[in-house]
Amino acid sequence: MKHYAAIDIGGSAIKFALMKEDGSFVEKGSVPTPKEGIQELISVVTSIVKNYENKMKIEGIALSIPGAVNIETGVIGGFSALPYIHGPNIKQLLFESTGLRIELENDANCAGLCEAWIGAAKSVNDFICIVIGSGIGGVIVLNKKVRRGKNSYAGEFGSMLMKDYTEDSLRIGFRRLVSKTIRKILGKTIDDSFGQPWNQLASTTSFVQAVTKRKGLALESLNGKTVFDLLNKGDKVVKEEFDKFVKYLAVGILNLANIIDPEKILIGGAISESGELINRINEELTAMRGKYGILDISVERCAFENDSNLIGALWHFRSMVEREGNKSLKPAN
Repeated sequence: MKHYAAIDIGGSAIKFALMKEDGSFVEKGSVPTPKEGIQELISVVTSIVKNYENKMKIEGIALSIPGAVNIETGVIGGFSALPYIHGPNIKQLLFESTGLRIELENDANCAGLCEAWIGAAKSVNDFICIVIGSGIGGVIVLNKKVRRGKNSYAGEFGSMLMKDYTEDSLRIGFRRLVSKTIRKILGKTIDDSFGQPWNQLASTTSFVQAVTKRKGLALESLNGKTVFDLLNKGDKVVKEEFDKFVKYLAVGILNLANIIDPEKILIGGAISESGELINRINEELTAMRGKYGILDISVERCAFENDSNLIGALWHFRSMVEREGNKSLKPAN
């Protein structure tokens, strides 16, 4: 059976695995994501791959990475928590460093490909997968195919604009409205706002930031796991922020469901391991039914959770080999 190096580059950690062609794991691990720049990233990935090559033959590198990934050229557009990955030809750089074939795909797309292959969506044709982490990514799969869009930007759900409708924000909004009205009367320029990206209201990072701000703590003092530990212990502040967090997620999901009307909606990312989160989102969606729409909308957890990006990256690699064969290992310039 053939073996592959699968790499999932995230905002805070790089997960990696030695995998068999059927999607099973031989071994896996993780290291912190480099913060310095692209050369350090290439060095870390190369070191991981070389370690696997010392154990057995590796067919290639299956890479999951954030951003608007051009799977043909290896260049990543858009933006992400890792600014240095946008612009360089990562496919070319890794090939020069390892001599192996590299196929890369957007991380959320990888999660969706995994679920379509052997996961929670293997029995349906149309679904969306929403991946919640440092931001919010996603994938739209219609008729078992990932929809990329003209600019490889389809599924960037986190860029969707949403108004902050919490009680505190409404009070602040009212004060701003009064201030704008006065400025308008005085003939001064009005700085209008269209809302905030969903990323900034409903990502795991935004939830943690809201809690640390309320508690007067440094941001680095808490993370997703510690905040959920506090939630499970009944922390009042965390519960209040969690209620807001769930509402933001549910509103965004309702919007997506009404646009796409998929057979399934999956939630991925480390935070999806929380059964409480999935249950609460479904409670909010049920409460909104009838008042804001007629669809019976619910979400479920990705079957492979944190491993889905690695498995999906492998499936993408295999699909590209099947499509193009091995006629050229070297990526196009």
